[in-house]
Amino acid sequence: MIIRQETPEDFSRIFELVKVAFQTAKVSNGKEQDFVNQLRAGENYIPELALIAEEDGQIIGHIMLTEAHVVEGEDRFSALLLAPLSVALDHRKKGVGSQLVKESFYLSREMGYTAVLVVGDPDYYSRFGFYRASSFGIKPTHSLPDESVMACELVPGALRKVKGVADCF
Repeated sequence: MIIRQETPEDFSRIFELVKVAFQTAKVSNGKEQDFVNQLRAGENYIPELALIAEEDGQIIGHIMLTEAHVVEGEDRFSALLLAPLSVALDHRKKGVGSQLVKESFYLSREMGYTAVLVVGDPDYYSRFGFYRASSFGIKPTHSLPDESVMACELVPGALRKVKGVADCF
C-alpha cells in the first residue's frame, strides 16, 4: 500500500469510494461524496492534505483535511477539519484508515497546523487523540451530538487558550 496526494485523475474514483464507504457507515446523510467535491472546490481546500491509499493501482482509502477556524469575537484560530475518512469495504479493519490519519497528521504538523477537528465516531477517533471539542471550549455552528464533535491537538497545549465556535460544522 502506498499513500499519496490525490490528483484530478483520481476524483471520479474517490467519489465512488466515498459513496460506497458511507452506505455502511454508522452515521451518514448519503451526501458525503458530494461534500468531498464541495470541499475540494472551496477556498479551504489543501491539496497536500487530500490523500489516498492505493494498492495494486486501486484506491482503497481516502482522507481529506481542509482549513477550519475557531472564532470568538475578533479571535480566529486556524485548525483543520478531517472530513471525510473513507476505506473500501474489503480493506476495513486492516489499518488503512489509521495509516491515512497518521500520515495526514504528520503532514499537517510539517505545514504548521496544530489542531484537527472532526465529527465522527468517538470510539474510532479517540485512538488518535481526539476528545470532545466542548472540553476545549469549542462549539459547533450546528446542532450536533456533543460526543461526536471532537478536537485533537497535534501540538500539546495547542487548544489550551482556544474557545469559540468552529466554522466548519
